[in-house]
Amino acid sequence: MPVNPPVFTVSTLNRQVKALLEQNWSQIWLSGEISNLATPASGHLYFTLKDDRSQIRCAMFRSRATRVTFRPEHGMQVLVRANLTLYEPRGDIQMVVESMQLAGDGLLQQRFEALKMQLAAEGLFATEAKQPLPDTIRRLGVITSPSGAAIRDVLSVLKRRDPTLEVVIYPSPVQGSEAVPQLIRMIRTADERDEVDCLLLTRGGGSLEDLWCFNDERLARAVYAARLPIVSAVGHEVDTTISDYVADLRAPTPSAAAELLSTDSSHHRRQLAQQKQRLQQAWQQHRRHQSSAIALLAARLRACDPKAQLATHSQRLDELALRLTRAADGQQRSKLHALAQLQQRLASQHPDRQLAILRQRVADLQHRLTRASRAGIDNARLRQRAQTQALDAVSPLAVLSRGYSILQDPQGHTIKDSDQVEIGERLEARLHRGTLALAVTAIDPTKESLE
Repeated sequence: MPVNPPVFTVSTLNRQVKALLEQNWSQIWLSGEISNLATPASGHLYFTLKDDRSQIRCAMFRSRATRVTFRPEHGMQVLVRANLTLYEPRGDIQMVVESMQLAGDGLLQQRFEALKMQLAAEGLFATEAKQPLPDTIRRLGVITSPSGAAIRDVLSVLKRRDPTLEVVIYPSPVQGSEAVPQLIRMIRTADERDEVDCLLLTRGGGSLEDLWCFNDERLARAVYAARLPIVSAVGHEVDTTISDYVADLRAPTPSAAAELLSTDSSHHRRQLAQQKQRLQQAWQQHRRHQSSAIALLAARLRACDPKAQLATHSQRLDELALRLTRAADGQQRSKLHALAQLQQRLASQHPDRQLAILRQRVADLQHRLTRASRAGIDNARLRQRAQTQALDAVSPLAVLSRGYSILQDPQGHTIKDSDQVEIGERLEARLHRGTLALAVTAIDPTKESLE
């Protein structure tokens, strides 16, 4: 049985192709020549990256374009780090560029970023792996070129700030093929000698190529494995190397590192003055404390006279006897008062008294019942009289007493209209007293009613 193939819309197909590209082709390094460069007012960059055989569209958005350290131009050879994607509205494959360097420096930067990611994944940059610097540094080891500008800057700052700080220089080239092995050897030598409190790994500024030995993986692992804490100060403030990331602390410049690792001598003098003042204050306080203790002991010695002690105890005994007497009298009065209250409560609860009270209550209740009964009978009589008067007011008999009568046919039906009777018909008239037998002799329907 044939299977129907799935049918895609163009939007669905482009969306799925874009997802596949972004999932499998992220963070690509690509080199080529810039062409068809467009720089709209939005700040984004749109260009084509090409070589002698192919080309691909590229887009670099403003947030990333502002970080480029040079001005991109047509024909310029560059190295870019980008993500491969699909521009859905047109179905065009394009690169979304994250960073851009000139082709020469870009290759070194690519190697730098790759090693940085590798070592970071291994944990060489982790904060918990960093060693704290000593609270006090009395001897500092400096690994650098003995003839470079960095050592001169470091020694100048240390001489100005803390002339008492000893410096041990571990000489090493800081550029070229021999630099990395010698730098590693000096780190291990300082660890073995254990003659300094801290190491400073430093050199002056230069190009990325000049500083490249400090981006070497072997040196990074030696810095990480060092027993002594290491401060890295390589190049200018804007320069960053792998050694900076691995070291226990990074300083932006050699001079800044010297400032960080030394203590201002004026600070020492202030500390010494403060300690001297604190010592004097402590001594004076100690003297005052001793004088007070001696005076207290002398007073206690005088207070130990047996006669004075006997007089004091005798007076204390008299005071206690008086307090005991007052307490006994007070307790007796309290007990007598409580007894009188109990007797009064007992008298108030005596059966004869309770019986008299109950008899009085019964008499009061009987009197109230009699009054209530009389009042109820009087009220009932008044209500009966009023109801009788109201009933008499609406009774037909009361109407008859005023001279009216009620006509009824032989069947007992009340006659209200002349149309209800015929001539010759016999009727009965009911008066206030008695009844009359009547015969209809004439009917006049024209007469108006009395209503």
